[in-house]
Amino acid sequence: MRIGIVALLQESNTFVSGKTRLEHFERELLLTGEAIRNAFVGAEHEVGGFFAALEGESDFEAVPIFAARALPYGTIEASTFDELVRRLLDGVREAGSLDGILAAPHGATAAENHPDADGSWLGKLREQVGPDLPIIATLDPHGNLSPAMVAATDALVAYSTNPHLDQRDTGLRAADLMKRTLRGEIRPTQAAAFPPLQINIQSQNTGEAPMSEFYTEAGELAAEADVLSHSIMLGFPYADVNEMGSSVIVVTNNNSALASEVADKIAGRMWERREQFDPEFTDVTAAVARARSNEGTNVLLDMGDNIGGGSPGDSTFILHELERTGTRSLVIIDDPASVTLAEKCGIGEPAEFSIGGENDTLHGAPLNVVATVKSLHDGRFSESRARHGGITNFDQGRTAIIETENGVTIMLTSQRTPPFSLAQITTFGIAPTDYRAIVAKGVIAPIAAYAEIADHFIHVNTPGVTCADMRQLDFKNRRRPMFPFEK
Repeated sequence: MRIGIVALLQESNTFVSGKTRLEHFERELLLTGEAIRNAFVGAEHEVGGFFAALEGESDFEAVPIFAARALPYGTIEASTFDELVRRLLDGVREAGSLDGILAAPHGATAAENHPDADGSWLGKLREQVGPDLPIIATLDPHGNLSPAMVAATDALVAYSTNPHLDQRDTGLRAADLMKRTLRGEIRPTQAAAFPPLQINIQSQNTGEAPMSEFYTEAGELAAEADVLSHSIMLGFPYADVNEMGSSVIVVTNNNSALASEVADKIAGRMWERREQFDPEFTDVTAAVARARSNEGTNVLLDMGDNIGGGSPGDSTFILHELERTGTRSLVIIDDPASVTLAEKCGIGEPAEFSIGGENDTLHGAPLNVVATVKSLHDGRFSESRARHGGITNFDQGRTAIIETENGVTIMLTSQRTPPFSLAQITTFGIAPTDYRAIVAKGVIAPIAAYAEIADHFIHVNTPGVTCADMRQLDFKNRRRPMFPFEK
């Protein structure tokens, strides 16, 4: 039996002024056919899980069709989205007879012409293949679930960890559901619940309370014989769309009433815990002061410049405070112009730099400082372990490492790169434990990468397009009322 594999993944931050274009996918990942297998076999990614589950099965054949992924950024421009969907659907049509499709949408993709982009392309896929062909899809729990996504698929299965360390396992689980479905052992039936709240991103660490406690409760509520899968969708608050919010998916074996009942129970428990998901925030001054008073290495999580949420990666609010206080620290800033200047100056040479704050006025003013170039690099590094995002090979472009007179080390990159791997630092000769503070531009995702060297993690409520206090964002299209906006 031939199982088609398709993927279209992008987390779209609608508060970012720039648009995601076809070139962003071409730079990151845009493949068809067997090139997909070559890229994902062995990867800690859900598509890697698809291939692993089907490999060696005499009665199943994996048919790679289309895979596209772009780094989180702004809304996808209409022409780009239309072209991606055209290529995906054409690929499915040209693949010949299929018995099922394993799909990997993200869940938080938004296009200019389709705010619910995942619901749109999954719906078109369903329309093309007909009502009877099984479509089973994986989701990033940072997606904003829509009824259209549920209606277009037989089963949706989300990662169950944040940081996302089980992406490959999620692909394995989805593929197992597909194999059992095609063998006639089960008939997946799903339901979803949409409580009126958005869980704050600072509270979304599944390894810590209160989220860990809620996941345990959800598992207990889903412990029914006919329940095949249950998923918590944490939601993506940086998409100003009607679907924005947290939700629940339950898949049963041909028992729609039970699916609805369990989904509602879990959503009800989520609602009861809503106040616990609304955290206290720490500002920049207090965060740096705490890091200076702590022993060991502190990782300052720059939540307002969360590259994994679409931000520009050049926020300077924490950088200014570290430089002002003379804190022995390391900051990574995306600044191609400063990299070019460092290359012109050469290693060992001081120069006047204007660092960061170039993309907009939301992420701080540039830091004007004299710094010495310490080293220059090509910016490529790799990660062999399961880490958030499931990415193995990274390229942050030409990279320069400079140091200010006040003891702040700044890694300047030419391409935005999320802090999903400690190798981003160690590959280029930097010892993380040499610093009192390291700034990681993320919220929960960097914890997996930095846990082995961090004595303390400090969430910092910086301004920006991914600020943790989502009440500061100017929503036009979200549902109302919704917690925590309307208490």
